[in-house]
Amino acid sequence: MNSAARKAPVRSEAVAGTFYPAQPDVLRKAVASFIEAADVSDLPAPPRAVIAPHAGYIYSGPVAGYSYRVLQSLPKRRYLVFLMGPAHYVPVSGVAVGMFSAFHTPLGQVPVAEDVTGQLLASGAPFVEDQYAHLPEHSLEVQIPFLQVALGDGFRLVPLLFGQVDPIPVADTLLPFVAHDEDALIVVSSDLSHYHPYDAARRLDLETLAAIERGDMAAAARGEACGIYPVLTLMAIAHRLGWRAHILDYRNSGDTAGDRTRVVGYGAVAYTGA
Repeated sequence: MNSAARKAPVRSEAVAGTFYPAQPDVLRKAVASFIEAADVSDLPAPPRAVIAPHAGYIYSGPVAGYSYRVLQSLPKRRYLVFLMGPAHYVPVSGVAVGMFSAFHTPLGQVPVAEDVTGQLLASGAPFVEDQYAHLPEHSLEVQIPFLQVALGDGFRLVPLLFGQVDPIPVADTLLPFVAHDEDALIVVSSDLSHYHPYDAARRLDLETLAAIERGDMAAAARGEACGIYPVLTLMAIAHRLGWRAHILDYRNSGDTAGDRTRVVGYGAVAYTGA
């Protein structure tokens, strides 16, 4: 039986109770509080993409709230969300497409856009079918409760896990989906530097964010963002479509819930079409 004939499974949550609360009411309240606390200036146009961090919510939730505050401002429609993040646990050759029917979190199920994931797989390399890389992965999962609160039930997912891959062919394949559909959004899941002292991390991370803001892919690649390949893919798409990056927030774990001797950096970025 080929993959098209099999019924796609539901991807169950892997990090509920560790990275974020497992109780639905507690989770919804926590996510809503992060979003409501974010003080975001008006953007010049509706957001088309965001970058948000993916650590445990006590560490990165306050920063992620900024990215989802801007998504929450969108009209309530049926969005197609390309959710892109790095693979931490299972090596991926290329981009692992999540061939599931839905992703489940304590807030309920989110349908996967199986028509789109099928088209991506049909396009061939670097897109590959790899459910196993998705099963333990937190980088995509932690974004989904934020999406559920910010967008409600009005979205479908295209879950993409990146290995070390040339971002340009990935961007070339994704470009038609987002260029011709104003209801297509990109969410990139990435933290910044890891385990430097507080001041050193700030210098590194602010340089990386400045490179992202000015669209300098080479300089961004010299930084230490763990999701650099999906970040570069988004940057390539933004360059082609004339999107502008706006830095919304930067903090690290020394600012939120950790000590300052070894910190992890978190940035929130929004892209608009003007």
